[in-house]
Amino acid sequence: MSKQLDSKFLPIIAFWTVGIVWGMTYIFMKYATDLITPDQVAFSRVFFGFIPVFIAALIQRAMSFSHIKHIHHFFVASLLAATVYYFGFANAAALLPSGINGALGGSIPLFAFICAVLFLRDEKINLKKIVGVLVGFVGVVLIARPTGQDVNAINPMGVFYILLASLSCGASFVYVRKYISPLKIQPIALVTYQLGLATITYLVITDFTGFNNIWTSPRAYLGLIIGLGLLGTGFAYMIYYYIVDKLGAITASASTYIPPVVALLIGSLFTSESISLIDYIATAIIFLGVLLLRDGKPSKAGKEIEKQQKIESEKTVVHADSM
Repeated sequence: MSKQLDSKFLPIIAFWTVGIVWGMTYIFMKYATDLITPDQVAFSRVFFGFIPVFIAALIQRAMSFSHIKHIHHFFVASLLAATVYYFGFANAAALLPSGINGALGGSIPLFAFICAVLFLRDEKINLKKIVGVLVGFVGVVLIARPTGQDVNAINPMGVFYILLASLSCGASFVYVRKYISPLKIQPIALVTYQLGLATITYLVITDFTGFNNIWTSPRAYLGLIIGLGLLGTGFAYMIYYYIVDKLGAITASASTYIPPVVALLIGSLFTSESISLIDYIATAIIFLGVLLLRDGKPSKAGKEIEKQQKIESEKTVVHADSM
């Protein structure tokens, strides 16, 4: 009975956990960027996120030297899904309230859809999805308030960085789907390669002058290492793939609706950030746009990927039972 309850409720607990943890990363970035540069924050995030993922990939024996022939695809994916993505978020954290940063981060599915329409042949477009993109864009403009002159006006460079990050992340989904998913490599291995290559890239491009400032604030360095790196990047990805396996890809992707709400609540309730009613309305509009983009059915390519993952999972179970 206990095992049945665990199997029923554990995926749901994991679903909410990953959404809440991702929502908290915005305030962790804010604390860190008060003391060190955004590129140093981004490096720390990918490095400390890489550690648990790498260990998990080793334990599962998911990595293979035969994968090295695809390293050019892994590198491009690392640029889109980690290097540029986390750089944009970290820079936005230095310029925007964490709640606004999180709300604009909810636009990622909009950019993913636009990139899919432009670069994937099997992505169908209809009036509902066009309306979804337009509605989502209205929400982004409402938050950005490009003509606002009041004291609560949003920093336009912060908006640029968060939209750059969202575009990069959205494009990464399309790139992975087109070039990497057909390779049938385990997700934990793909994340390991992406974070590992992003760590190397940041080691080359990051100026570490002043990095020791982070150690002056326990709140900042614990949030950076544990909250942002280990939990918000490393373990969150592993939990995400767990709920994909248990609840399905479409249900799991709904966990991305939670972080913007969490970020807004934390920003307004616990950090006294200036977040107006229009910001909440704009966030709801972005959500509406994203919901209009979802038809609840996986694409043909998505069905094939999920079918293959199910076959591989069954093979693993059979192998384990025979031991």
